[in-house]
Amino acid sequence: MITFEKISAENLYIVKEMVRSNPDYNELENGKRERTEEEIMGDVFRPETESYLIKADDTYIGWLDYMPENKKDGKPWLGLLMIHGDYQGYGYGTSAYYAFEQLLAADKIICLRLGILDQNEKAIRFWERNGFTAYGKAQLSGRPVTCYEKQLSPAPTK
Repeated sequence: MITFEKISAENLYIVKEMVRSNPDYNELENGKRERTEEEIMGDVFRPETESYLIKADDTYIGWLDYMPENKKDGKPWLGLLMIHGDYQGYGYGTSAYYAFEQLLAADKIICLRLGILDQNEKAIRFWERNGFTAYGKAQLSGRPVTCYEKQLSPAPTK
């Protein structure tokens, strides 16, 4: 079963391990294979986002960063879904995403957006396979990003 645990100073060491296990992503995103503790803390503890550890039963498998409302467009955005390198390729990313989507539906969120660096072909395939469609282009630190959106089904009312 997939669950989510809010990230705090006490469990930040788990996020650091997630980041260390993904050197290729770090290089793609930040131009270097490793991130400093300060950089990780800056990503995790932003006031406009909520950051969660992803657990499969009792094992920490990933990190999710969510922005309930992007001030630029008023929409919710998924900033990051990172699975620990040891657990990639086993369907955990898909399971984690759909578990999170169920939480959004329960909160009556009907649309979710995300941005993907154009050179991140693995992420593009993943998100398109999970129902996201491209709707626009943007820049992130001078690099091209494609913006994606998915219409979510609201949770059934009882």
